[in-house]
Amino acid sequence: MTSAITSTTDTTTTTSSSTTSGLSADYDMFIQLLVAQLQYQDPLDPTDATEFTNQLVQYSNLEQQIATNDKLDEVLSSLDTFGLSSGVGYMGHTVEAQGDTISVQDDGTVDADWVYTLDSDASDVALTVTDEDGNVVWEGTGTTTSGRNTFTWDGTDSDGNQVEGGAYTLSVTATDSSGDTVEATTYVSGKVTGVTSSDGTTILELGDMGITLDAITRLAS
Repeated sequence: MTSAITSTTDTTTTTSSSTTSGLSADYDMFIQLLVAQLQYQDPLDPTDATEFTNQLVQYSNLEQQIATNDKLDEVLSSLDTFGLSSGVGYMGHTVEAQGDTISVQDDGTVDADWVYTLDSDASDVALTVTDEDGNVVWEGTGTTTSGRNTFTWDGTDSDGNQVEGGAYTLSVTATDSSGDTVEATTYVSGKVTGVTSSDGTTILELGDMGITLDAITRLAS
């Protein structure tokens, strides 16, 4: 998966654990202070009943907050487990989602194809592939038929050289015989190689790239 997804999962887990740990430390300190106050109070001038009641209320609120955080961790864990279960059925299938960026692995493997749809027949379709810095690495022409069209890229630049691993974006520019723009919508399509889940969100892995389950627009065998 991409580093952004991985770091989000790690950060969420760490933050939740740190919050509960901090509350537990505050809870222990509160109990120690309360016991010390009762132990060393002046028998001739005991602790005010109202003040003592307020302290007990604070103690109860802190205890409930710790319990709530523990329950939240359990809920998040259950959601992740459910998300993994719901995504298993997609393993080995080809999925499609609206988008224009795919990934190329360091060994040259292209993780997905591009698919673009045209609202009507076009006279010319120009395809441009750019890298993460916006540099053009490949240019060519595409199918001009209206409807669904697939563009399978081999991961090489316009000179036939293998590109470096990373993210690459496709731009589709289509015009009709009058020179007017034909609307084009771009999708990514690839085989699911793995499934992960973070905070209840299921991520389908297509090699080094990931697509959220709710973004899927098409499923094929």
